[in-house]
Amino acid sequence: MPFDPFSGDIDLDTAGAVLGEAIHGADDGELFFERRRGETLMFDDGRLRNASYDAAEGFGLRVVAGEAVGYAHSDELTGTALKRAADAAAAVKSGRDVAYADAPARTNRKLYVDDNPLDEPAFSVKIALLREIDAYLRDKDPRVVQATASLSGELQEIEILRADGHRVTDTRPLARINVSVIVEENGRRESGSAGGGGRHGYALLLDPSRWKHLADEAHRKALVNLAAEDGPGGAMQVALGPAWCGVMLHEAVGHGLEGDFNRKKTSAFAGLMGEMVAAPGVTVVDDGTLPDRRGSISVDDEGEASNCTTLIEDGRLVGYMQDRQNARLMGVSPTGNGRRQSYAHAPMPRMTNTYMLGGQHEPDEIVAAVEDGIYAVDFGGGQVDITNGKFVFSCTEAYRVKNGKVLHPIKGATLIGDGASAMKKIRMIGNDMALDDGIGMCGKQGQWLPVGVGQPTVLMDDIVVGGRGN
Repeated sequence: MPFDPFSGDIDLDTAGAVLGEAIHGADDGELFFERRRGETLMFDDGRLRNASYDAAEGFGLRVVAGEAVGYAHSDELTGTALKRAADAAAAVKSGRDVAYADAPARTNRKLYVDDNPLDEPAFSVKIALLREIDAYLRDKDPRVVQATASLSGELQEIEILRADGHRVTDTRPLARINVSVIVEENGRRESGSAGGGGRHGYALLLDPSRWKHLADEAHRKALVNLAAEDGPGGAMQVALGPAWCGVMLHEAVGHGLEGDFNRKKTSAFAGLMGEMVAAPGVTVVDDGTLPDRRGSISVDDEGEASNCTTLIEDGRLVGYMQDRQNARLMGVSPTGNGRRQSYAHAPMPRMTNTYMLGGQHEPDEIVAAVEDGIYAVDFGGGQVDITNGKFVFSCTEAYRVKNGKVLHPIKGATLIGDGASAMKKIRMIGNDMALDDGIGMCGKQGQWLPVGVGQPTVLMDDIVVGGRGN
């Protein structure tokens, strides 16, 4: 049954009246309702290790007054809870009397189909698939000592109500599959993993061509790591592969281009609008309008339609990602990037699908241009300081390159630098721009959201690589 927050104790007229009283004299605000249902199934070491199902619903009421935000939430959809939340959130107004912000523009756009991962297929079919993945990996290579496969799916239903009666609804499916494998040879163990997903049901992930590709990729990466040697250290040329390597762009640059950090002047990019912040030819966008992608949203969590926002154009900073509050305070338009983890969280500027556009060079040409360095294909964990853009990223698949020749895989390589400087060291941009397979999660101030990343193959000069070899 579709989510209807006004079918129980809270009716629409009462909700509108309580909200109107709460935000009277404030700059902005809304009532955000949510119902979320999700499941996770994990098959590990030949048996079902975990099967969980979660469901939650509630509301959050926000009152925005200048730079201050009053926010109260409850998991009780009752008139009493709503009135209590309104009284708490309204305290932030402090007697102000200003014009209430215009409502978001209306849109009927839908970027994903109404597939509910929780409705299809049957539980037994999902377990059978995970068991088949486990058997497939073990049968293909006797060196496989452990295989893990998991499925997760959720359906998020939201409704946003504004004091003028403007209502926005969205139903967001999300599904994901992950495969990891550990191989052992001569007493040495290494691992590899792969995954994929998006805003759709399970059908695409259950297709044998899809999950076998992911299983093969996880196995391939494990074997690559099994043959890896210690990586080099020092400043050198680095070629970055397409797709998932865009996670470095997301972390080291993307967060620094969110509106709140720049309004508060805590970003390395604050005050640089219109200036060159990357090498010529570098164009970066945040695009929440891509159909079925993990980071896409038909509307954001304030009711604004998502957009494709150009952040860096031909090396020049031209835009930030904005929610409604920061856009108003900075005198610009919101970009549809106001996102929140759940009804228990206030929205803030967040990325959707952030990626670098392609260039003119062939990928092989870029790798061949590496005289002495590495070719990084996949990343694992990383750390970034938003205030200065300094980053440390660990490579989970990388290769030693000399005189344009790929020599052997390496292990233990880390990339060290800062986003603003690294963007200016890009010398070649490939024509193979690709988005990741749909596995990204992004954290900010304790809130976690699904996102997408991407880029083409690029060549960067003079990047510090941490390693132990030569």
